Amino acid sequence: MSEQSTPQGVDIAGRTIAVLGGTGDQGRGLARRFALAGMTVIIGSRSADRAASVAKELADAEDASVDVRGLDNAAAAAEGDIVIVAVPWEGHRDLLAGLADELADKIVVDCVNPLGFDKRGPFALDVPEGSAAEQAAEVLPRSRVTAAFHHVSAVVLLDPEVTEVELDVLVLGEDRAATDVVRALADLIPGVRGVFGGRLRNAHQVEALTANLIAVNRRYKTHAGIRITGL
Repeated sequence: MSEQSTPQGVDIAGRTIAVLGGTGDQGRGLARRFALAGMTVIIGSRSADRAASVAKELADAEDASVDVRGLDNAAAAAEGDIVIVAVPWEGHRDLLAGLADELADKIVVDCVNPLGFDKRGPFALDVPEGSAAEQAAEVLPRSRVTAAFHHVSAVVLLDPEVTEVELDVLVLGEDRAATDVVRALADLIPGVRGVFGGRLRNAHQVEALTANLIAVNRRYKTHAGIRITGL
């Protein structure tokens, strides 16, 4: 990776990663990759029992010792230093509004894609705030909200045969120090590169691009990602 793409002087060792909605495919895949990278990971779910079961499944599936456990979303949010939001769009606002205190002063990484599906395929939904990430920033004014990990294939993340994930992760946010931390987090996944993608007002098109990638995947029977050239 070039010096242009890798944040310098950012140390995330020892930070705990919480994944809200971590029992879903995307959340579970991210949790798996960060645990394999040596991070302490907490899987959050509406059900603490369900979260604990998924955490055990992930740990049992890996030959290496991984530090992953499960809690309900509120407890996971309270314990995480960096909190990834990977919940269904339908419950996005209500969940985050209810966790405002637990998420105060923390880096929150929103990777939710507001999408609809009909007989013509996937399409981006209109969001009053502009994007899921901007909605998160509105309901979490005391948090350091960023947007990232929108285009990561859960199938690829969960595949034990895939050792390197060929992907650039666009990281957006108003707080440059926070986006540098999230870029460093993305860099923990072999093959992945975190790239600064602008301010949160630009999150809509990043979230919406997921609909195009789904269409690509269906047409070509693949799990497409994106790469940014010139870096």
